[in-house]
Amino acid sequence: MHVIATAGHVDHGKSTLVLALTGTDPDRWEEEKRRGLTIDLGFAGTTLPSGRRVAFVDVPGHVRFLKNMLAGVGAVDACLFVVAATEGWKPQSEEHLRILEVLGVQHGLVALTKVASVDDDARALARVEVEDRTAGTFLAGARVVEVDAPSGAGVDRLADALDALIARTPPAADVGRPRLWVDRSFAARGSGTVVTGTLSGGTIRSGDTLAVTGPGGAGERVVRVRGLETLGEARSHLGPGHRAAVNLVGVAHGDVVRGDALVEPGRWHRATTVDGTLRVLASLDHPVSRRGAWLAYIGSGEQPVRVRVLGGEAIEPGREGFVRLHLPVALPLLPGDRFVLRDAGRSETVGGGEVLDVAPVVPARRARPDRSPDRVVAERGWVERDVLERLTGERREATVGRWVVSPAERDAAVTRVGAAVDGAGPAGLDLASLDERDRAVVRLLDGVVVERGRARSARQAGADDLARHPWLIALEAAPFSPPPPEGISRADLRRLADLALVVEHDGAWFSATAVAEAERAVARLLATRPDGFTVSEAREMLGTTRKWAVPLLGLLDTRGVTRRRGDRRIAGPRLPR
Repeated sequence: MHVIATAGHVDHGKSTLVLALTGTDPDRWEEEKRRGLTIDLGFAGTTLPSGRRVAFVDVPGHVRFLKNMLAGVGAVDACLFVVAATEGWKPQSEEHLRILEVLGVQHGLVALTKVASVDDDARALARVEVEDRTAGTFLAGARVVEVDAPSGAGVDRLADALDALIARTPPAADVGRPRLWVDRSFAARGSGTVVTGTLSGGTIRSGDTLAVTGPGGAGERVVRVRGLETLGEARSHLGPGHRAAVNLVGVAHGDVVRGDALVEPGRWHRATTVDGTLRVLASLDHPVSRRGAWLAYIGSGEQPVRVRVLGGEAIEPGREGFVRLHLPVALPLLPGDRFVLRDAGRSETVGGGEVLDVAPVVPARRARPDRSPDRVVAERGWVERDVLERLTGERREATVGRWVVSPAERDAAVTRVGAAVDGAGPAGLDLASLDERDRAVVRLLDGVVVERGRARSARQAGADDLARHPWLIALEAAPFSPPPPEGISRADLRRLADLALVVEHDGAWFSATAVAEAERAVARLLATRPDGFTVSEAREMLGTTRKWAVPLLGLLDTRGVTRRRGDRRIAGPRLPR
């Protein structure tokens, strides 16, 4: 299925044309029928002569309802641009065309309506004006179909032209990340909450667990899909490019508003600040700067935003620059999303652009955004693989552990951790003393072996048999009830101490791993007893006797890990985390 939006000035016959093509009146409200004026979005669908299915989003043409128009054109594939031969090109014709351009719509055709009310010369002049006004836009060279909907003249030709348009319009891409911007929410009798929108990015299925996020509430509200429909037909699943009605369980219809989005939970970054491009319309008579009452139209919603121009003070009409938008609510956005910017004070569309960064970390004065995941990694150094996917929409393989790491940061980490391993000597580097990132870096080091939780160079590990001395092994097997130094020469004992594999205090010998474990144990104990602990409490925690607890705690005192305060010990300056 393809979704086509109507566009054009008020009273040029958009809704009448949709009715003639589909048999469905898109004007749903009594006020619309009474006034003969489209106020809100309307929806209809039909099967074209080739068998292709198409859904129409009929938008208001009056400037007072431009907000509603913008809510309906964010995820369409193409447009049916409507110009009345009786009036020709009008102000909203121009504004609608510019809005479609900044939103990235690239396919469309023109319906020249009400041709039965004018003579041949007027029709010819209207066609020429349309061709002049669309020159240089995505509608340049587009087919212009003359039609008179009330009499039915030209409706079949228009259907054929739509068929040809759809045939050359690429279908919506399925990238495995479904998102539906909500444009309607209501309660259906016997079913509960139903939301509608144009589905993009992926497939949703009946029974799926999704989340509603956006201005309608704080955070992600988890919901379940009870049922799906498209153009009145029930479906078990729907792919991107469909108009979808989604019956939800787990949320009241009043808690879902236009501008909310339906997404897979946990897979989207909810952005409150974004960097992007802004192309200012050439027809504007003033530059765009941070001053102004700005409204951004993203997805199906309208958001008041603060604007910061990056790399300058303002963007002149007809030019493009970088901007930073500060949103009042968190929205599930990705690079490549489009937006329209309007000035509420002047009630005019100033331009639009593309989101490039959904979580900028570089100060605005230095930011130069683009859509590259490499830039995101370079600016952060280390990015978890899943976080990078949420920020960019692209899946990258982790380069260190679960992180994607910039080459510069990776090289620096390898050098730093490698030096620490070398500096530890044959005793090896206790992996427990490293954070998770550095432990992942150890696996990248050439010529390093990991034994019993310690990393040492293969050369040192193989060269020094003392690291495998039976007494040292026995010492590490009973860390807090250590055997005396028997069966080892005084020279070997001195060498073990020089290598920092063992340490002595008050006649008691402990392995280096036992001391490191004791440091972490007292750190955990002090986290629960910030006023200090007694020897008895430490002895019980370590599972040892006073004979060994007293010299071990004395050793920690000398190292600055703990300090004595009466009969208790408190945190010292070198207490580990």
